[in-house]
Amino acid sequence: MSQRQTILSGIQPTGKLHFGRYFGAIENWKRLQESYDCVYMVANYHAMSMPFEAKKLAENTWEICFNLLACGIKPENLFIQSLIPEHAELTWILNCFSSYGQLTRMTQFKDKGAQNEDFISSALFTYPVLQAADILIYKADRVPVGKDQEQHLELTRDIAQRFNHFAKREVFPIPEALYTKVAKVMSTADPTRKMSASLGDKHNIDVFANEARIRKQIRSAVTDTGTEDVNGGLSVDTMSPGVANLFSLLDASGRAEAHASLLHDYESGTLRYADLKEAVAEGLVAISQDIQQNLQELKRDRRAVKDQIKQSSWEIRKRAQETVKEVKGLCGLAR
Repeated sequence: MSQRQTILSGIQPTGKLHFGRYFGAIENWKRLQESYDCVYMVANYHAMSMPFEAKKLAENTWEICFNLLACGIKPENLFIQSLIPEHAELTWILNCFSSYGQLTRMTQFKDKGAQNEDFISSALFTYPVLQAADILIYKADRVPVGKDQEQHLELTRDIAQRFNHFAKREVFPIPEALYTKVAKVMSTADPTRKMSASLGDKHNIDVFANEARIRKQIRSAVTDTGTEDVNGGLSVDTMSPGVANLFSLLDASGRAEAHASLLHDYESGTLRYADLKEAVAEGLVAISQDIQQNLQELKRDRRAVKDQIKQSSWEIRKRAQETVKEVKGLCGLAR
């Protein structure tokens, strides 16, 4: 077993893999692999907490696996949640150590419930406990989180402490948040909102879109006027959300020299939107083309790739089985 700290993170197989998800999570996952013992999950159980279609869920689960591998995630670090049933088993046990009051205060439950008032499943209410099980089953030391997940991690920490107190020993490490530099990517159509597939096609830039599509979306990006502005200049003192978002995308795409040069133009009041947008488009297209080339290679033998993910899920499952065996013994459950 690696002596490096363990990291657990996951992604739901819903929506497209757009640059917001790539820069906000996946690129970070890729870097973390070099320094940590990483386990990355396609969270298809979590995707069931909102209305879903079985066929689409199955298709999306495998699609995101291929996409993650194409982005540089190592296959041995990747697993599909439903292939490790111990996650669901540990969730039930941890439900018995979870506070009902704390679950009622989860803001994401309120937000997501408001999206579908006709039917709110109990799974949506309890899925933070499943999330805790995802983390604790691998005894993760660190969890990459954004601001919207801090509340769930705090719940996980409370559950771990409560179980450790029950067991009279440290069964679970108390996981810490891992804050790393990630791009906060906003919609190029409305830079006051996060890039999101749920807002519609114009509010996200698909990593797997063709070059013409990516360039068109960047050319149409909102700058400081709130409308399309292709060739304007900039002479304002305060950087607008639209321009700041374009600079953020440029920085995230790794084009440091272009970023420095265009930022100098901004500071001197000579920046042209067209130049900034062209540089951003170049950076995104280069990343997209590399990933798409990797994806085409993977698709040449889809069965082999699926078998690889099933094998990695089986190997990772052994770790989950050890934890559940230990927990069941401490709870006096037959095993």
